[in-house]
Amino acid sequence: QVQLVESGGGLVQAGGSLRLSCAASISIVDLVIMEWYRQAPGKERDLVATIRSGGSTNYADSAKGRFTISRDNAKNTVYLQMNNLKPEDTAVYYCKADQMFLGRKFTYWGQGTQVTVSP
Repeated sequence: QVQLVESGGGLVQAGGSLRLSCAASISIVDLVIMEWYRQAPGKERDLVATIRSGGSTNYADSAKGRFTISRDNAKNTVYLQMNNLKPEDTAVYYCKADQMFLGRKFTYWGQGTQVTVSP
């Protein structure tokens, strides 16, 4: 069982920045993929950014050019740096990790952290 704990959410004005953190209970080197999702009220949970064990990254179109996902293996933590925030970025942000073990994939979610962007 892997625990993921997000932090760093809060209230920020449009144009501001926040950095979210996702701390894992195991070495993130053992996690094949770590991702950030977000869910706004009344909407589905959407993928925001992906970082793989090899370091490659992908972003949703809404995040490109504004958000950066990164990892610190020594701290077992993945970050999401969010710049130039917009009110439409308001959502609960979740960290997700996939672990491969004995040929099976196990998926873990954090509890989420609220990000609110005021106009």
